[in-house]
Amino acid sequence: MRSIAACLITAVLPCALPLSVAAAPGAALPPVAVGYSSPQALSAALADHPGVVLRRLPELRVAEVQPYAPSFARAVPSLPGIRFVERLRPRRPAIDPALFPAPSFGAPYEWQFQATHANAVPASVLRAASAVTIAIIDSGADLAAPDIAAKQPQTYNVLTGGGAVRDRVGHGTFVASLAAGSGTNHEGVAGFGGDAKLLVVKASRPDGTLTDVDEANAITYAVDHGARVINLSIGGPDTSATEQRAVDYAAAHGVLLVAAVGNEFGEGNPVEYPAALLQPVGSNGRDGFGLAVAASTTSGARAPFSNSGSYVSLAAPGQNVFGAVASTAPFGPYPRVPLPRSSRGAYGFASGTSFSAPQVSGSVALVMAANPFLNAADVAQILKESASGHGSWTPTLGYGVLDVAAAVARAQGRPSVSLTGVKARGRVRLSWFAQGAARFRLSMSVDGGSSRVLLDSTSATSMTHALRSGRHYVFTLTAPDTTAASVFSVRG
Repeated sequence: MRSIAACLITAVLPCALPLSVAAAPGAALPPVAVGYSSPQALSAALADHPGVVLRRLPELRVAEVQPYAPSFARAVPSLPGIRFVERLRPRRPAIDPALFPAPSFGAPYEWQFQATHANAVPASVLRAASAVTIAIIDSGADLAAPDIAAKQPQTYNVLTGGGAVRDRVGHGTFVASLAAGSGTNHEGVAGFGGDAKLLVVKASRPDGTLTDVDEANAITYAVDHGARVINLSIGGPDTSATEQRAVDYAAAHGVLLVAAVGNEFGEGNPVEYPAALLQPVGSNGRDGFGLAVAASTTSGARAPFSNSGSYVSLAAPGQNVFGAVASTAPFGPYPRVPLPRSSRGAYGFASGTSFSAPQVSGSVALVMAANPFLNAADVAQILKESASGHGSWTPTLGYGVLDVAAAVARAQGRPSVSLTGVKARGRVRLSWFAQGAARFRLSMSVDGGSSRVLLDSTSATSMTHALRSGRHYVFTLTAPDTTAASVFSVRG
């Protein structure tokens, strides 16, 4: 299981289920994820090899099944219309297990706001962010926390199918307050997303654990219910076809995913997922399907616990950051800090890349608000370009520490060019437009290779291109009349 409450540090596990070990008499076999081509194929497989369908993710054509027999995982993958049978992958929060009772560095409580220049974003952009919804996939949230209550969030629990998202762990509340806590209620903390709407999706069980199927279920729900930004402050040492399908689903719908890179630098610095799906290993920060976020300190250096590597996109403050603490969270791991001039709510300091990621998620909403013509890839690129590295990439901080005001300014100054795509049945339908441009050039690269021109000096505004399974495509549209460009990424 993926844990929301504590770090789980393990070696990478094999991708197949242990098939030779029989279940003890009367013992339940662990659930598995089954990928299928059609509901009929799944039904036929279960007729031959019975099991209980615990839930379906029809958008991804994945089902969570509890087999009746140990032979299920060996026999079912070879059946017609069955794509895979995989064990469930655990996911845990990217949190360093320490909340600090008082700031030890003499900075303002919410020092991360000044460090990223979030306090310099124009008020008009903060208000315009109300058109953007940020989804937090986590342990739920304390809906009575002042800065969350003021947003009147939509809520959903993927395990119950209802709207109850009580946060008994505390992790989700802290994350939600950083991404989208109200900045206009004159209470507590201000989130990075201005007036962005908040969607709280609880994906964990009461003990704080969740799996890749829980995560995928939550992603598809958030996409289908209007989220344009999804925050994933969770991670695990390996990935799965189910998780990859969920990431592809979000990307195909123009949703930007933001994930934490993890806190295991001192334990071997393992690659973490889903972060390494969003910014692929070996990419050195280029392209990708989202943003993988490392943690920085007050001095702008990498936080000692923060993972590093070729899959880091950028960084944001993650050591001793200030946020809202759930009233339902245990007092031991979540000590409260008195906040001067605040009469309601509970607050504290926490460390971890879990709390860096939501600052970026909130900033994504502001960039989208500053220029509504930008697609997800454009927004990600602007955040990288405007970070403190000024275009230079390193494995420790990616393109540098988040600079919210610079990103917003860059978005406002960029000519309005938009390239979007819809993937279906092995093809992608691309469409585009630009203000003040009559001719376009469309180029494409595959798996990081050299770019080739598909259309040159065309007046067309759409085309369809075939995709090969497993290949990563990056389409770039330029409009010479405006010197503008837009990028769209998709996996075949």
